[in-house]
Amino acid sequence: MLALVLERQHELSMREIDLPMQVGPDDVKISLHTVGVCGSDVHYYTHGRIGNFIVKEPMVLGHEAAGTVVEVGSSVKTLKVGDRVCMEPGIPNLSSRASKLGIYNVDPSVTFWATPPVHGVLTPEVVHPAAFTYKLPDNVSFAEGAMVEPFAVGMQAAARARIAPGDVGAVIGAGPIGIMIALAALAGGCSKVLISDFSKEKLAIAGRYDGIIPVDLGQESYASAIARETGDWGADVVFEASGNPKAYSGIFDLVRPGGALVLVGLPVEPVTFDVPGAIAKEVRIETVFRYANIYDRAIALIASGKVDLKPLITGTYPFRDSIAAFERAEKALPTDVKLQILMD
Repeated sequence: MLALVLERQHELSMREIDLPMQVGPDDVKISLHTVGVCGSDVHYYTHGRIGNFIVKEPMVLGHEAAGTVVEVGSSVKTLKVGDRVCMEPGIPNLSSRASKLGIYNVDPSVTFWATPPVHGVLTPEVVHPAAFTYKLPDNVSFAEGAMVEPFAVGMQAAARARIAPGDVGAVIGAGPIGIMIALAALAGGCSKVLISDFSKEKLAIAGRYDGIIPVDLGQESYASAIARETGDWGADVVFEASGNPKAYSGIFDLVRPGGALVLVGLPVEPVTFDVPGAIAKEVRIETVFRYANIYDRAIALIASGKVDLKPLITGTYPFRDSIAAFERAEKALPTDVKLQILMD
């Protein structure tokens, strides 16, 4: 089957590869329509690893996907041929202790598309468990379906934050996940969300949404902007979504006493963490690793019209030009948020 294969660090090829395509009784086969280019895909391409996940052999990239069911297993009752779907890319061991606790995202044995050594889905078809395949409402496009995966991260962050109606949120980093978090926080009850970055272009995209207040860190400190918007009290919830170690300097100046700090971005090096600053305010600290029990709610929010992800799609490429899509993603153009690959 033709696929976009990461042969090794910084070497991509479009070539045939053998992939498991047997449909088990609880599986469905999906013809892929749209696959998003994720930052983790690009990181594997540019660095060959993320933490302890190291590309040691050729791997198919891609995990943000939507398509059409073309075959169903004998035990599948919830889906049928022709259904438009999106897929949750992580498959846990449903009998694990983590899964029984409802936190299957941190199951140590989870297999996740395009995470070494598991192949991703930048290929025409894929077989996936029906339990982690979700039917798309008629008013949700394939492009939006492929955006459910990154939006689920934002939803997980908002859920971990335990937002109360009227809270003021603050997001560090206006990349794709940062904007998704801001939108999820608004949907979760925040009255407004400030979002900070040095990129004027990304801040302009985020600022198009009602309720999101962009803060240009080249013009103003985040602490002063949050103080202005909260009467010198601080944000109820601060989300760190940049992964930049420098973001941790003064981070507890942003959050109110008794507020929450939610860590989403993954630093590639150790960070300096102000423990006394956290303790003095009794800041509640939460962490986010992917998502669990979120996909259906994310789809429902998109279908309701309360969250519009379409403006975040800033470029599309045909499957045959997948390498060009990754070369563009590597450049990290300030006007780009989410690139997608069309498989048809």
